[in-house]
Amino acid sequence: MTDPAPSVSILTLARGREAHLRHVIAGLARQTHQPHEMIIAVMQDAPYTDLPDTDFPIRQIHIVDDELPLARARNAAGAAAQGDVLVFLDVDCIPHPELVADYAAHTGKGDGLTMGEVLYLPAGATGPGWTAETFDAVAVRHSDRQGPPESDRKRCEDYRCFWSLTFAMHRDDWAASGGFDERFRGYGGEDTDFGRTLQEKGIPIWWIRGARSYHQHHAHCMPPIHHIASILRNTEIFAAKWGHRTMEHWLHGFRMMGLIENGPDGLRQLREPGPEDFALCEQRSDMPYAATGPVIRLLEDRERRIAGTEDTRTMAERHAEMTRLQAELLTPGRRIAAE
Repeated sequence: MTDPAPSVSILTLARGREAHLRHVIAGLARQTHQPHEMIIAVMQDAPYTDLPDTDFPIRQIHIVDDELPLARARNAAGAAAQGDVLVFLDVDCIPHPELVADYAAHTGKGDGLTMGEVLYLPAGATGPGWTAETFDAVAVRHSDRQGPPESDRKRCEDYRCFWSLTFAMHRDDWAASGGFDERFRGYGGEDTDFGRTLQEKGIPIWWIRGARSYHQHHAHCMPPIHHIASILRNTEIFAAKWGHRTMEHWLHGFRMMGLIENGPDGLRQLREPGPEDFALCEQRSDMPYAATGPVIRLLEDRERRIAGTEDTRTMAERHAEMTRLQAELLTPGRRIAAE
């Protein structure tokens, strides 16, 4: 006699993006393995209304803050969940029909954290009549993210690769992790901190083949210049815990743009981003995703044009120089209490 399939709770954080949320629910309604429930951690004053009908219950819990309370919202959703397997799925990620079944098959007690595949959709892909097949025909992989493993799963050896867009844990492993650190408020750093916590606790992180989701197109900036204040604060909180900062790729981009400086008293914002900065970093309608790497390369090329020099470095040399410059930003200049 085989064991019954585990029950799965879908946990989604949402502020605004009602159309995105409706697509996520529609995708969940098409699952081959129906979820036990969906919990929406609502990060706004008003609950969502007139959501699509489903065969599984949808519960909304309120987690309201002036800033995005991502860590607190994930913890609250996890505490409210009743399923054996907790699947955290961002509000802009439409699940493939096999996502719940795939996560249920790969995420047992003691398995740690599993991360499924993500493909990025172009603008207009979620028009009437969308299906997983129409998405697969147009979606692309992120150039800076690891693709699915050749085998069913592969151990992720670098906690910095943890990706909070879509992941799953057995409820017992989630309890053992202690959840997200709620001192991280606003955008940035709370997921890297969680990955580091798992590493320290010996809880493994896995890439798995399948559990696919489709990231819906929306305006975004990379590096995220619209979240500088919280990123600067959160990277110092990370440094207080672990002895070094994080998000150095973004910080390097901010510094190249003249938005921040790194001094003896820590990171300091020099100015607010302007129209030229947003034009450089914003995701255009013809881009399925925004990425920091191309922006940094444009900034490097601009610096050399201004200096009137030619870049004769190899790609390996350019990468080594960028790594060195980013490493300079890892050392904290001041300390924030870790308690």
